[in-house]
Amino acid sequence: MNLSLQARENFEKEIELGEGWDNADLIVEYLKNLEVDYVFGVPGGAIEPLFNALARRTGQGYPKVIVARHETGAAFMAEGYARETGKLGVCCATTGPGSTNLLTGVASAYTENVPMLVITAQTPLPKFGRNALQESSCTAIDTVAIFNHCTRYSTLISHTEQIHTKLIAAIMTANRTPNGPVHISIPSDILRQPAIRSSKIKVGRLVQEFTLTDNNAVEKLTDMLSNTWRVALFLGKGCGAAIDEIMTFSDLTHAPIVTGPAGKRWVDGFHRRYRGVYGFAGHQSAQQTMEDDTIDLLIAVGTPITELGTSGWHSNLLSNRLVHIDSTVEHFSRTPMAQHHICGDLKIIFKQLNANIRQGLKWGRSWKAVDPIQINFLKNKLSTKEHGYQITLNDPDACYSDAIPLKPQRVVTELSRNIPLNFRLHLDAGNAWAWFTHYCHRKSSQGYYHIAMGFGSMGWAIGASIGTCFGSKEPSVCITGDGSYLMSGQEITVALQHQIPVIFVILNDSELGMVKHGQKLGGAEEIGFELPEIDYAMMAQAMGIEGITIRTPQELVEIDWQRLGTKQAPTLINLIIDANEVPPMGQRVKGLADKNESATPGG
Repeated sequence: MNLSLQARENFEKEIELGEGWDNADLIVEYLKNLEVDYVFGVPGGAIEPLFNALARRTGQGYPKVIVARHETGAAFMAEGYARETGKLGVCCATTGPGSTNLLTGVASAYTENVPMLVITAQTPLPKFGRNALQESSCTAIDTVAIFNHCTRYSTLISHTEQIHTKLIAAIMTANRTPNGPVHISIPSDILRQPAIRSSKIKVGRLVQEFTLTDNNAVEKLTDMLSNTWRVALFLGKGCGAAIDEIMTFSDLTHAPIVTGPAGKRWVDGFHRRYRGVYGFAGHQSAQQTMEDDTIDLLIAVGTPITELGTSGWHSNLLSNRLVHIDSTVEHFSRTPMAQHHICGDLKIIFKQLNANIRQGLKWGRSWKAVDPIQINFLKNKLSTKEHGYQITLNDPDACYSDAIPLKPQRVVTELSRNIPLNFRLHLDAGNAWAWFTHYCHRKSSQGYYHIAMGFGSMGWAIGASIGTCFGSKEPSVCITGDGSYLMSGQEITVALQHQIPVIFVILNDSELGMVKHGQKLGGAEEIGFELPEIDYAMMAQAMGIEGITIRTPQELVEIDWQRLGTKQAPTLINLIIDANEVPPMGQRVKGLADKNESATPGG
């Protein structure tokens, strides 16, 4: 749930300097006034002054420290927290390897446009250039320069007089479109120096969103709609704040809806006009909609036009009938063939379009008779039980298979049906992407389905599900593979330590499944995908965490999700799946082979 613009503007708190404060205290005061609840990080020598300040300031709205097991996990947690709350995610690390360990998580947040404040330490200024332990100054391993490539702003604070100015610049940049992480690096001696009083700062100004909408471009699209018989919508991950107005537009125009893999989080999977996912692990029904030559305008909304989200930049989407609406100008660079671009606040744009349609488009255009639902989808009766009749599946029979080992299709169908809708669902990189993109349909459009396909980091869901749980106080479910869990599974002990209900589901096939199937589908040498057979439930039990092993359909159906979500502790579910089932990832394989033609969606 994101903070509303009105709520952000109502932050009338002012930051004032207290007696005897040092710069670390001042930073913590900024975070308190921004209503940041948690700082995720790993302590170390150079960052110690910041941890000291966090320890001195407890209660009364001050942020609490959450110590991750690895700095990458801390960054993933901060991203999950920011996604859930709409507040600034904050992570920190010490100098040298502590800082570089953050990089993968920060890069993920950068590609996902998640606002985060990344604080790293430096050795004291007098030690710069002297080959000090873990030195990361400009004359050593230059972390400020490294972070410059995966943040919106990266700077070194070299004097106390810079604290206010650079901290304000960082916070405002993180909250400016396009959102993203920002980085400040501070030598430990600067953190300890007495803070300098500044003029009063209204926090609301630091997080205020500034948006400009091209009203003339909206009116031009209105004119285009006046001469258009049929339109379709292609929704990306950036549609959340505007989804109600977008769905109203679909109601008014009877426009069928197709999403990218990340955009599906905003659409009720059973909505009668939803045709499914186009792109990676997509649906034939979405492909048919894209190929429908009776559709005059294809309106892409809130999408960065990525490889996985567009079936390898296929011409079905990137054609001269395309209209691209987005809040980020950069995204238009990938749609130069479009008939029209509109930049601005998506909610305002669609609110204006809907008002124009209700008032009656020019020349008497009416949409009453247009509803392109294709009744022939009903013929596939197996797919109607748990998957919307309007979406076609590759292998609907497998969704109800009683085979052992469990078919991944059956697993996804049961989890989609049985996991409560208020639980936050996180999908890790790997085969979980493919299986859930194709077979998971939930009757919810609240954005509780999370996937991070920009940077594609294995282990992302493990940390993000924990950060989300801290932000929402609702149960989180992490769907991950055994390969990802072996990389980052130690973060489960953070959920144990803080007694939060995160449910880790390991799709256990004793291999790096996406690597194996990618090699086979692409005709590559089959190497490097084997993993040992491990009882992850016993591993969890050894840490004092409830571990459950699921091998049969009956055990799968009997998982008591309500019980697991209401207990104040994590759970690990070791779910044994059929390693030989081929995931719907053919389009990705062709992309790796550098072929221009796209694969059949889902294949």
